[in-house]
Amino acid sequence: MGMFDTVGKAVAPQHRKENTLRKLERMNRALRHEEPDRVPISDFFWGGFIRRWRQELGLPDDASPYYHYDLDWIVTVPNMDPWIRPFETVRETPEEVVVKTGFGAVMRKVFDCPMPEFIGWETDTLEKLEAARFDPPDDRRRFYSAGDNQIAGVGDGFERNSPPWIDSVKSLWADFPVYGSMIECAECMTRLIGPQNHMLWMAMEPERFGAVVNRVGQFYLDCARAAIDAAEAWLDGFVIWGDVAYKKGTFMRPDYWREYYKPWVRAIIEYAHGKGLPVIYHGCGNVQAIFEDYIEVGIDAFNPLEVKAGMDALDLRRRYGHRMGFCGNGDIQVWERGDRDEIRRDVMRKLNAARGGGLIFQSDHSVSSSVSGQTYDYIVQLVRQYGRYPLSLGDFEEAV
Repeated sequence: MGMFDTVGKAVAPQHRKENTLRKLERMNRALRHEEPDRVPISDFFWGGFIRRWRQELGLPDDASPYYHYDLDWIVTVPNMDPWIRPFETVRETPEEVVVKTGFGAVMRKVFDCPMPEFIGWETDTLEKLEAARFDPPDDRRRFYSAGDNQIAGVGDGFERNSPPWIDSVKSLWADFPVYGSMIECAECMTRLIGPQNHMLWMAMEPERFGAVVNRVGQFYLDCARAAIDAAEAWLDGFVIWGDVAYKKGTFMRPDYWREYYKPWVRAIIEYAHGKGLPVIYHGCGNVQAIFEDYIEVGIDAFNPLEVKAGMDALDLRRRYGHRMGFCGNGDIQVWERGDRDEIRRDVMRKLNAARGGGLIFQSDHSVSSSVSGQTYDYIVQLVRQYGRYPLSLGDFEEAV
């Protein structure tokens, strides 16, 4: 489907489906805080949910929620492993597998459980972290080759030899607004050294650890630049993955995050914006202490706005107006309970934050295997019915 120019850079075809162009306009207008025809909707789906959804709705084995509901955007992930290498199998049985990944993380995946367990890290001292040297950010294998990689391969499912990222981007381009993505240094540390070491070394050796954060931050900035350059003609936006908070607040002092982590988030955003790409930042937990900073660095929309961590789209809209777009905040715990009256109240209330644009409707994390297929089907129907502009939410209207 693709073509290449004289230096080997991907060049997009000249034609795209009219429906895809409408979805792209819908997304872009929402991110510009304008009212499109309706509120965009999409999500991130666990493999367990997709299997359950297919069974409950009587759909084919290859059915995809993105195509079935004609969702409004999709995100893709290149190989972000510091070291590009096949998984090293430590142990394998019919019930589980233990592998060492390109992050040097030892991970146990029990096939019947929704998520893997980190059980060790190759980089287990600050000295090893300081001495670590990664494979080049622009190594073509990150974008153009199939292979094992931790983020695509070890999650709620288990996959070996993930397809080339560029192939995934190109295969989706005709049907969806396609976003590329990259982790930033905080997300890397969780996978490279583990959250305990991350916080311990930061507290014990703040300046020494900060120097490593700056080196890792530069590495992932260069990875983001290389990814955008590799697929620029095919990308409609960019996602930064960067969990820095838990239920109560940030993992580190806000001032420490501002000194060492924030500059690299800003740099990725500036590069993406320089290429005409809007940026959605994915950060779990309660980030209210640094939310103003995210606005200041130019993020177009914040995801996922976890309800259980005290994030509320209407409250944030009232506090910050249209200085930030929102992507998420559908209460997944409500979705998991499956009570339709409760779901309706949550969905209709959150749609108030879409007045004037600025909202992409999604869950406040991802659609888990505890959500029924009928429940998600009902949620899409609600958003499509009541998310049309001008919004008319009846008894659920709230001033924002």
